[in-house]
Amino acid sequence: MGETKQPKTALITGGSRGIGAATVLAMAERGYDVSFTYRNKVARANEVVSQATQRGVQALAIGCDITHADERTQLFAQLQGWHTQLDVLILNASGGLEKDALALDPEYPLHINRDAQVALVDLALPLMQQGGVIVFITSHWAHLYGHDIQQIPAYEPVAASKYAGEQALRARQQEFAARNIRLVVVTGDLIDGTITPKLLERAAPGLSANRSSLVGALPTATDMGEAIAVAATDSSLPDGHTIVIGGSLESLLAERVS
Repeated sequence: MGETKQPKTALITGGSRGIGAATVLAMAERGYDVSFTYRNKVARANEVVSQATQRGVQALAIGCDITHADERTQLFAQLQGWHTQLDVLILNASGGLEKDALALDPEYPLHINRDAQVALVDLALPLMQQGGVIVFITSHWAHLYGHDIQQIPAYEPVAASKYAGEQALRARQQEFAARNIRLVVVTGDLIDGTITPKLLERAAPGLSANRSSLVGALPTATDMGEAIAVAATDSSLPDGHTIVIGGSLESLLAERVS
């Protein structure tokens, strides 16, 4: 009898809602056993697990605040107890708009969007298989940070820290390549129905309407999840490739600060 083929596995951070949940289900549709982190909504996480397993794969939800080193360590201990290898790491969880977190830690955006991302990669690398993929999820405003684009003041610390996270990972591409692991970046426009546009709308009323008038219908979480799954599974995408979802980057660059 032949050797039983190991299922491919993926870890998605922040997978209990929105883009993360859509990504979990998109990876499950492609036959991946899926694990994901969530902060505190157990019932919501369990529902995503249920939806994923209905697609014929295994699924595991792990409670984890990725900014806490002890919880990151526990995350990977649980992950190794579930599967001994990892094929795809999708870095979706981010933050920086949460008033309670900012009140406790003014540097919170940098800690979650750069430091935690790097730490998660360090823990994942020993488990990752040759041919594996790291996918970093960002926004157009973060991806283009430092260019002459209009930043929303409330979002700028998030954009700056997510840009720092992306650059920290890109600086390690040679190290990843030596392990035959690719880095792919997915940058999204405002994503319809997710929490970030809702929070930003308070600071910049009409933001979503103005953006959609310029670029057309805004992408949904499902659109973004599908794009992320493509980034994770399309072996033809080169190392360092960037997938753009929603309005083009050029459209944002054209919006100069008045």
